[in-house]
Amino acid sequence: MRQPAHGGNLAWAAALAGCPPDAILDFSASISPLGPPNSAIAAILSQIGNIKHYPDPSYSELRLALSHFHKLPSEWILPGNGSAELLTLIGRELAQLAATILITPAFGDYYRTLGAYEAKVLEFPLSLVAGQESLVISPLSLVLDNGQKTKDKGLLLNNPHNPTGKLFSRDSILPYLEQFALVVVDEAFMDFVPPNEEQSLIPVVQEYANLVILRSLTKFYSLPGLRLGYAIAHPDSLSKWQLWRDPWPVNTLAVAAAIAALQDEEFQQQTWTWLPPARKQLFQGLAKIPGLQPQASAVNFLLVESQKSTSQLQQELLKHHQILIRDCLSFKELGDRFFRVAVREESDNQRLLTALNECGVGTGE
Repeated sequence: MRQPAHGGNLAWAAALAGCPPDAILDFSASISPLGPPNSAIAAILSQIGNIKHYPDPSYSELRLALSHFHKLPSEWILPGNGSAELLTLIGRELAQLAATILITPAFGDYYRTLGAYEAKVLEFPLSLVAGQESLVISPLSLVLDNGQKTKDKGLLLNNPHNPTGKLFSRDSILPYLEQFALVVVDEAFMDFVPPNEEQSLIPVVQEYANLVILRSLTKFYSLPGLRLGYAIAHPDSLSKWQLWRDPWPVNTLAVAAAIAALQDEEFQQQTWTWLPPARKQLFQGLAKIPGLQPQASAVNFLLVESQKSTSQLQQELLKHHQILIRDCLSFKELGDRFFRVAVREESDNQRLLTALNECGVGTGE
């Protein structure tokens, strides 16, 4: 079985570990361990009888719920079959520009969607300096300072950044909205940042017709199997993309779960309370292991540099401990010396730390 490019492939992991998929402790997919919320499960069960009907093609109730949640007119919101579907639509738009600038290391799905439409890609590396909270990419800054043409280009980035976990300030991104034809900000992990700290561009989206924001409901609410995300952008853009895609991309059960989850303030607060101490526990434990150097993160995963081949480490953890970590081979700038782990509950985090100690990371064995 081919090694997956994404995290969360339990079938592949189980085949390598020689155990059932449900025996794998998954640190590779950055999904909250607290969900799905009971409210979402109850909503799904309440709608089982309605699967005999087609969903509302305009998703009026879901868009209204998202409208209330973000305090935006509903016509600025387009639900999708995961943010991946919406990214594919936006890739078609980006491909019509002279080029798209990617901030690297970049999520592999960005290359997929841009490659599908033969878009020209220009890569600019992100500084991995610890503590950096501004989006300052030296080569890109030089291009802008020298007055080279960027008005015919697009910019695709994510905030918080995957795989580093960096959270860029809103103010550091805003200048780029004046300099590019289209700016796409993937905020798939922004939910994990408490409201008093988050740096979303949603509050300014109505001021910029060239701004597109992608959000996911699957990571924070632990609903990846339902495939649900949404785009926030100018209604003219959303109307055009709607014409490009298949009808009914979001199923009835996903709609019900999403509406319930958005209204579940208790679950949201529980997540914001759980994450900081759990992340600190995992970070400090990793930092104590010789040969590992975790990077500070604002979200629910940690990027870790390793003295040992992370492909080898991944296989050892699977075969001997039934633990799956995310290698970073799909991030070509990181290669075989970095891995990414989700933050899980304390007992799971400790199991990972114990297993890593037993693998002799610092010795290179």
